[in-house]
Amino acid sequence: MRSNLDELTARLGRWSSGRGPLYLLLAVRIRALIDDGELQPGSLLPPERLLARRLAVGRGTVVAAYDQLQQEGKVVRRQGSGTRVAPAALPATRTTAAMAVNPLHQHLLGLPDGVTLLSCAAPDEPPPALIEAYAEAGAELATVRHDIGYHPAGYPVLREALARYYRARGVPTSPGEILVTNGAQQALTLLAAAFLSPGDTVLTEPVTYPGALESFREAAARFRTAAVPAGSGAGAGPAGSAAAGGPVESGAAGGLVEFGAALADRPALAYLVPTGHNPTGAVMPSLVRRRLAGLAAGHDVPLIDDEVPAELCFSGEPPPPLCFFHPGEQIITVGSLSKIVWGGLRVGWIRAAEPVISRLSRLRAVHDLGGDVLSQLAAARLLTRIGELRRERVAILRRRHDHLLAELARALPGWSAGPALGGQTVWVRLPHGDTDAFVQVALRHRVAVPPGRAFDPLGGHDGFLRLPFLLPEEELTAAVERLAAAWHEYDGGSLSRVLHPLVL
Repeated sequence: MRSNLDELTARLGRWSSGRGPLYLLLAVRIRALIDDGELQPGSLLPPERLLARRLAVGRGTVVAAYDQLQQEGKVVRRQGSGTRVAPAALPATRTTAAMAVNPLHQHLLGLPDGVTLLSCAAPDEPPPALIEAYAEAGAELATVRHDIGYHPAGYPVLREALARYYRARGVPTSPGEILVTNGAQQALTLLAAAFLSPGDTVLTEPVTYPGALESFREAAARFRTAAVPAGSGAGAGPAGSAAAGGPVESGAAGGLVEFGAALADRPALAYLVPTGHNPTGAVMPSLVRRRLAGLAAGHDVPLIDDEVPAELCFSGEPPPPLCFFHPGEQIITVGSLSKIVWGGLRVGWIRAAEPVISRLSRLRAVHDLGGDVLSQLAAARLLTRIGELRRERVAILRRRHDHLLAELARALPGWSAGPALGGQTVWVRLPHGDTDAFVQVALRHRVAVPPGRAFDPLGGHDGFLRLPFLLPEEELTAAVERLAAAWHEYDGGSLSRVLHPLVL
């Protein structure tokens, strides 16, 4: 269970990136959370000392912010009972509260001016291939007749193209086993709605994709974590599925036993990112994939295989999806073109057994009757060029990956960042300190990075950061320089005041 300190820190987002005294910036942000109903009436705010330590500011900054809010009637402060939101505040809804917790969503909802965004892992501009695909799709759309355009399961042309895509990867698939969605995030939200009831357990790796965690939290699920052995490369320490840092053989058996035991307890749903793991960049070996698919089928646990980053495997062709090893109803595959093409192309999909797709299609129809047909026609065109797109994108990412690691080694030699085997991010361990406090300092140096706990369903991994290698080399260098300046301030300057507030 998260503390009120963790909750408030997550909701504060980029509070310190504006202009003016820090206490006023902090008061303005807390006031907005109260006015928007994200902090409930009567909810307890963290003590001044603890919040100051977490935000890497002096205690006086938090005291002044709380005093300002008290003068405005937004909070009530009483000796012995702390600082609470005033009764007049609006109640929070479950949706707004869940969305506010994730620092990545905070940056998407309010992009900071002049701040280098290292919090979102997606291409920052549409490639020429996408422009061409839309032009071709527009010509094809002009020929459509006797079609009202509502297709909750997806436009038939794209469903067939996706079925061919999986058949080419060795997985027999029919269009009836495909559901097209508005991006992979909608796919995860639909799956959470279909498979989870409040209080159900979701099994994940110790660190994983935050968007999935938010979808499961919105369904009021509980979490259990278990490590899964993965390929070597993420040498940042014991931080999850790729964290062993050594060959698979050294820990595969133990990892499979741990995850298998968790599956044996019959969680309502399991979720994995086997290829280009987000955030560690690991790639799960085929032997482990086969065993996991068998375990999920044997225990009759629905297992989501998130393949969104799968085409970004650095070693060439992407490994087979989990459904290659067991095509039954338990294995559900999620994919999209957001990482290999562009996030603005809101086309994702689910590959599953026909009864599952039929159930999800009915649920999808309630939400929006189906996606944009023009985008689906463009996506079908892009799938015919998937090999070419993969080669071009991976070549760029490998170059930028190597550049980022070299810059980190040069400017921040105390940080530990192992090489990724795929995907778009590296998992970094800081030598010491509180990552939540450091990211606040980094934001004041105009670079936004998410703390490690955003990727941990149980709120741990305080000493880790995720860094994407998507920007051009010169921009990555500038971002690392800003991170180094922030670390110098945190480690050698403000850190002593944060850890010893009585010296103020």
